[in-house]
Amino acid sequence: MQLLKDRIRKDGKNLGGGILKVDGFINHQVDPALMDACGAEFARLFAKVGATKVLTAEISGIAPAVFAARHMNLPVVYARKSKPITMPDQVFLTLAPSHTKGREVELIVSPEYLAGGEKVLIIDDFLASGATIQGLVRLAQTAGASIVGIGALVEKSFEGGRELLSVLNVPIHALVSIASMEGDKIEFE
Repeated sequence: MQLLKDRIRKDGKNLGGGILKVDGFINHQVDPALMDACGAEFARLFAKVGATKVLTAEISGIAPAVFAARHMNLPVVYARKSKPITMPDQVFLTLAPSHTKGREVELIVSPEYLAGGEKVLIIDDFLASGATIQGLVRLAQTAGASIVGIGALVEKSFEGGRELLSVLNVPIHALVSIASMEGDKIEFE
C-alpha cells in the first residue's frame, strides 16, 4: 500500500536491532485518516473470508484492527496484557515474546468475547517473527474459534513470521513488506 509505505519513508525510523519506530502515526499517536485507509484495504483483502470477529493484541494492534473491523462491520476483541478486575476469573491466557519490550507478555481474552464457532480475522501492526500472532492464534483456538485470515500493516519478511504462520493455510496479507533494515536503512520489497 503506497500511502503507508510513503508515510514510513517520511516518518518511520530504523532504531537498529530490527526495531522500526512508527509510533508517531500508528501506535502511540495515531493518524486516523491513514488507519482508515489501511482498514479499507484490509476489508477489501479479506472480504471473502467470512470473518465474524477481528482479534488483535493490546495496544499497537488496536488502531488497525478497529478501522478494519469498521469497514467490515465486525466487532473487535483485543487481547489484554494484564487482567482487569472486571474480567472473569476463568480466562484464555497465553504468553508471547514482545520484540519491543524485550520479554514475554501475557495475552488475555475473556471467554465472554471469544467463543467457539467464531471465524476470527487477526489484524496486527507488525508481522515479524510471528510470535505475537501465533499467541493470538492459540487464544482463538483454545476458545474453539477458527482463524480465517491474518493481516498486518507492516511485515518484516526477514524475520520469518510468514513461514511460521503458513501452516494455518489461511490468507496472510501485509500492507507493506520490508525486506531489510540494515544499518539505518529501511528497504521495502
